[in-house]
Amino acid sequence: MDLTTLLIQCLNALQYGLLLFLVASGLTLIFGIMGVINLAHGSFYMIGAYMSFALAPVVAATFGGGFFATMLAGTVLAVLLGYVLEWAFFSFLYEREHLQQVLMTYGLILIFEEARSLLVGDDVHGVDPPAWLTGSFALGDVMTYPVYRLFISGVCLVLALGLYFVFSRTRLGMMIRAGASNREMVQSLGIDIKFLYRVVFAAGVALAALAGMVSAPVSSVYPGMGNHVLIICFVVVVIGGIGSIRGALLAALLIGLVDTFGNVLFPQAAGVLVYVLMALVLLWKPDGLFKAG
Repeated sequence: MDLTTLLIQCLNALQYGLLLFLVASGLTLIFGIMGVINLAHGSFYMIGAYMSFALAPVVAATFGGGFFATMLAGTVLAVLLGYVLEWAFFSFLYEREHLQQVLMTYGLILIFEEARSLLVGDDVHGVDPPAWLTGSFALGDVMTYPVYRLFISGVCLVLALGLYFVFSRTRLGMMIRAGASNREMVQSLGIDIKFLYRVVFAAGVALAALAGMVSAPVSSVYPGMGNHVLIICFVVVVIGGIGSIRGALLAALLIGLVDTFGNVLFPQAAGVLVYVLMALVLLWKPDGLFKAG
């Protein structure tokens, strides 16, 4: 492997890891802080991707906007979807057993898949990135790298820094961390924990949907696209430590490296390398890399 190829694979690993973090950060908020095993989280990623496809002509015709206006509209709709879902379904699951959580969220997967089939069909769709992000830049004499992949990395990095700031430097982050540690104590201090959880859930749904919208021009839009993402996201949460944002970031970057270079160097074993990584981390630190926070 020459230096140029190594650089391209490192950029691919970074982009994949950061995108994976964007999806998994929403799951670690919901799973780690609220204690709900949400199997429908991959469906939120799929919904975001389909919104980037379906909303684009509507936004263009109504507001004259393009890709970024579609992302903004899709994010707002994802927040509203998350808020309604938490109010209608997930708010009843906090004191329930994990089996009941799994059954209900699996039912949501079936509902979302059927709704997707009825509304947009079962075809594979492509989404065009903005014209100014369609080019590539040269790496060496022969290789090029797409500008849009760097854009994905940049968006995910900005959001990662934003999450870190919210959780470590703001009053909202302090209340969320306190609510994860002792819900009853937070309620006794006069904080509306139900509303707080609703905000956290809506944010988790929006992060997953935004990841789907950002990745759609690269991965295309197709039925069941959230299933694989869901499995890898749970691996990220387990490796990073349940409820830890910085752990999710580090775990996602490690998985990006292992998966990308595994496909290049060990293609026949690439499918199991991520799970080998998880096993090794858990042997070393059974609770994951970091504790919640």
